[in-house]
Formats: sequence, structure tokens, C-alpha cells
Amino acid sequence: MDHLDALEAESIFILREAYRRTRPLGMLWSLGKDSNTLIWLAMKAFLGQVPFPVAHLDTGLEFDETYAFRDWAVKEWKLDLIADPCPPIEAVDPSLPPASRLAGRKSLGLTQAIEKYGFRGLILGIRRDEQATRAKERVFSPRAADGQWDVATQPPELWDQYTTDYPQGTHLRIHPLLAWTELDIWRYTQREGIPVVPLYFARDGKRYRSLGEKGITLPIDSTATTIPEIIAELEATRAPERAGRVMDHDSEHAFERLRVHGYM
Repeated sequence: MDHLDALEAESIFILREAYRRTRPLGMLWSLGKDSNTLIWLAMKAFLGQVPFPVAHLDTGLEFDETYAFRDWAVKEWKLDLIADPCPPIEAVDPSLPPASRLAGRKSLGLTQAIEKYGFRGLILGIRRDEQATRAKERVFSPRAADGQWDVATQPPELWDQYTTDYPQGTHLRIHPLLAWTELDIWRYTQREGIPVVPLYFARDGKRYRSLGEKGITLPIDSTATTIPEIIAELEATRAPERAGRVMDHDSEHAFERLRVHGYM
């Protein structure tokens, strides 16, 4: 078993464990490379079909290419899609920096979805190497019923022993990709032939390394037009993955405030 095989097996185990122990269960789908990998793994885990709804927290500000990919993938992968609009920016905490306020719409949209669909657990495609605050997560991460995250009281997780039994009213976030890296995602995407939004590939000397909404996501300089070229580029760079995410330049404190209040 090679490195990717081991990661795949661990993630499939986590997905099956989440499905067995947590109902109602849903998956957040950002349409990016990580959540597409997560859907691919779920199809492998459950005989070719994702057995729970996937929720796209729609701000109305995705790129045209992203919406086109969503429409294609829902039909191709036979997904049960939830795509309710997020609340307007006026509903977001005005003390947050501007870019973080835009991102905060997704926090409110997530709270709205949990209340509307009664999700006890949500599967997310976050990774520890992606952002410092996310490195504090657990695979099975308990939240208050409203999605509030107490960073200081996360349960211990030793090897593949996960705490999944929590009191009634506890909301769980499940993170099957937590141990993966950005390079792992791209190498697995190449190996498996997983489709991705074309914005990841360079056009006119620019490409998106991390996908978000219009206005708060910027492309990077790049000539990588294929996955092997993206992998080679990442092997040589020291720039952070989310360098093009405007909200990440507001402040680390602003991002952690969003995370504590439910942001992915």
C-alpha cells in the first residue's frame, strides 16, 4: 500500500464510520479540489453513490465556471444537492474586516442549513496544512447545536480511535481529509482522474490555487496548464496555498472568529 492508498483507506473508514454513527448526515461541497476529492471518496465508500445530501452554501458570487461545474457534476455524480442562498451581508457582524464579512455569509448560511435540515453531523473537506486555525481540528469535532466551536475542549484522537458518542444536541463536524496535504490532493486527483473546475489551470499566465468567491479570491502567477505541471509548481513553491484568499490577509484573529462561529 502506497501513501495515497493509505490516505484513501483512512478517509473511506472515516466516511463509513460517520455514516454509521451520525444521522442525519450531510456533506458540504465548496466545488473545489478538496471537496471534489471528498465526493469521489464517498462514491468509493458507498458503492458508487453518495448516500447523503451535499450542501453548497451559495453566496451568488461563485465564478461562472464554478456554477457550470456544479450543474455538470450534480447530474454526472447523481448528487442530492442543497443550494439554498446564504443570508445577505447586512446580516453579518459589521465589526469584521470587509473580506471576512463576505466570507461570514457562509457561516450564517451554514447555521441556516443546520437548522433547516436538522443535520447532526456535517462532513467537510478541510486539511490541517491549509490554514493554521484548521490545524487545531479533530477528525470528529464536536460543536454546540448552533455550530459554535470551543477550540480548547477538543477530544483526544489516538491512531484511528475517534470519539463519536456525544450527548443529544451536540453537532459534529467530520473531516476525512484532515491528514492530506495539497500535494496529496493533486496527486490523488491525477491518479483517479477526478474532474475539477478549469480555473485551477493557467490561462494568460494566471490560475487559481484556491477557489472562493468573486471579489475575495485572486489568481496567482502560473504557467501550469496540466495537473503534472501544477504538482511540479507546488513542489518548488514556498508560497501559502491561500495567498489568493483576500480574507486571509485581514488577520488571523478574524479567521479564527469566523471558525469559532461556524465557518468551515
